[in-house]
Amino acid sequence: MSEPRPPLVATLEWDGEQQFTGEVGKHSVGMDGSANSAPTPVQLLALSLAGCMAIDLVHILTRGRHPVRSLQTTMTVHRAAEEPRRFTRVHLDFTLAGEMLPEHVERAIDLSREKYCSVWNTLRQDIELVVAFTIEGPASASEAAPKGR
Repeated sequence: MSEPRPPLVATLEWDGEQQFTGEVGKHSVGMDGSANSAPTPVQLLALSLAGCMAIDLVHILTRGRHPVRSLQTTMTVHRAAEEPRRFTRVHLDFTLAGEMLPEHVERAIDLSREKYCSVWNTLRQDIELVVAFTIEGPASASEAAPKGR
C-alpha cells in the first residue's frame, strides 16, 4: 500500500462581486459565479472531471505501449432542476488517435473510473456517468457503445 499524499491546501481570495482568485501550489485560477470573467466553480468541476479521466487514459494507454497521437474530449453535464443544481448525468466522449484497439481504451476507461480518477471517486456515486469513445485512424476506426452507471 502506498503512502497517503499530504493534504491539499488551497486558498481563495474574494476580488469583488462574484469573482475570486484561487491559489493551489504555485498556480492561480480565477472563478466567477456569474461566468463573466472566469469559469464558475461548477464549470471548473466539470473540467476537472474531464481532465482527470483524459489524463488517466493517456497515462494508462501509453504505459501499455499503445501510443496516443491525440485525444479530444467533449463533455455534457446534466444538472438537477432544483437547488442544489448538482450533477445528475455526465456524458464524456473521447476521440483518440493512435495505435490501440477498442478493448485497450475500454480497459483504460474502466481503470480510470474504478480506480484512478480521484475527481470521479470524490463525486456522489448516484451520478450517471456515460463514457463513449471513437478511435480515429486508417486501420482502427471504431466506436464503443456508451457505458453507463
